[in-house]
Amino acid sequence: MENCGMSLIKYLLFIFNFLFALSGLGVIITGAVVLSNVSDFNHFLSSDLLGPPVVLIVAGVIVFVIAFLGCFGAIKESYNMLMAFGGLLIIIFIMEIAVGVTAAVYRKDFQENLKQSLLDSIKRYTNGDVDSEKMPWHNVQQKLKCCGVNGPADWQGQNIPLSCCTEEQQQETVQYCTDYGVGNYMYQKGCFAYLTEQVEQNAKVLVGVGIGIAFIEIIGIVLACWLAFTIKKEQSEK
Repeated sequence: MENCGMSLIKYLLFIFNFLFALSGLGVIITGAVVLSNVSDFNHFLSSDLLGPPVVLIVAGVIVFVIAFLGCFGAIKESYNMLMAFGGLLIIIFIMEIAVGVTAAVYRKDFQENLKQSLLDSIKRYTNGDVDSEKMPWHNVQQKLKCCGVNGPADWQGQNIPLSCCTEEQQQETVQYCTDYGVGNYMYQKGCFAYLTEQVEQNAKVLVGVGIGIAFIEIIGIVLACWLAFTIKKEQSEK
């Protein structure tokens, strides 16, 4: 009866690790998608904001590799491998909790750093450093349909970039949005609000995936320890 119980746990752990490996791939894909979403704006984002999706991709790779360790340990009925598998899951779980807590604590700082980065960039643009700042601002204003940091007034009376104009007004024959005058031709909402919203949406995705993986890890830890101690007990009785 005990052997039957151990076999059940072993196959449950094997099935779990197969699903765990698939979840690792899912985490890698999620991290890559989030990183791709913010890649157009990485000129304005600090490493603190780009870090979480990178960490998620690395965690997904580690999860995928560890899943195979768990599968092999379950098949071989190796106490040491199963305990190592459970220990690694605990370490990853603690790391994920630490990253989540850090992100929550420094959330306000992230927003402040983002706003300061935008203000510094637009200042360089208006002071003549157009070559290095033109394309990033063109990308963010055109893609998010926004203008400046808080609004068109941030351009301080300069020739406002054409990307600040609504799509209907953008023409190859016109160089600046200012050529149309002001008013309904320009996007009135600043890019900071849209970028913050974008970061928040990506953060929710990362948190959701992280919670899901953490829940799966707890199940894996329980199954691995259960099987490992069952194996050890059986070996001690022989």
